[in-house]
Amino acid sequence: MILCLDSGNTRIKWGLHDGQQWLAQGAVAQADAAGLAVLPAQWPQPERVMLANVAGAAAGERIRQALADWSPLICEVKSEAKCAGVTNLYQTPTQLGVDRWCALIGARGLSTSAALVVMAGTATTIDTLDADGNFLGGLILPGIDLMRRSLARDTAALPLAEGGWQAHPKSTGDAIVSGAIEATLGAIERAFQRLPGTGGQCFLSGGNSNVIIPALVIPCVPVDNLPLEGLKDIARQYRA
Repeated sequence: MILCLDSGNTRIKWGLHDGQQWLAQGAVAQADAAGLAVLPAQWPQPERVMLANVAGAAAGERIRQALADWSPLICEVKSEAKCAGVTNLYQTPTQLGVDRWCALIGARGLSTSAALVVMAGTATTIDTLDADGNFLGGLILPGIDLMRRSLARDTAALPLAEGGWQAHPKSTGDAIVSGAIEATLGAIERAFQRLPGTGGQCFLSGGNSNVIIPALVIPCVPVDNLPLEGLKDIARQYRA
């Protein structure tokens, strides 16, 4: 059994995998990292604990404290030049965010065709894999909620919008939310058009997936947590 931990900006997502399937998955807020302590109380000790952490050293230490009994088993993953069928063509491979790296590996485990790998959370990342498993590069843009908050913070008259997506918004709230969603959709769809070859796929993960997927005009496969999928595949590579 392997415990996979994706420590993001706002939440820590976790999953237990037995080599064949996910036994359980869940999430806690970064501020509630101590809640991970229930895992050693409820489950047998895993073979390995895989950690991808973009939330900083303090967050990593809170995770280790919560999983004190399993702490010696923690393998903190870092981005590298090549792993699990993916070649990292970033100018400096180690500077690629480890959550993006794990998501790319997770997508490669799901498909060997060219793929657009989208994570829509606090930030939205849009990364491109070719059919040979080469990570060609990607985009980072503010997540939908960050766009809403930036307009409320940096303008004099616009509120923190609570509207929804509309094709022709007729209120300020709907206009702001629709604008943020449309900006995200446009970036995803333009990147999809640039996928090399034919028959490419778009994999989409993250907390804002539910508002993005219905409005996309490209085929899209939702995945609950791509970084967890990647961590599981990296663990298999390490075992081999």
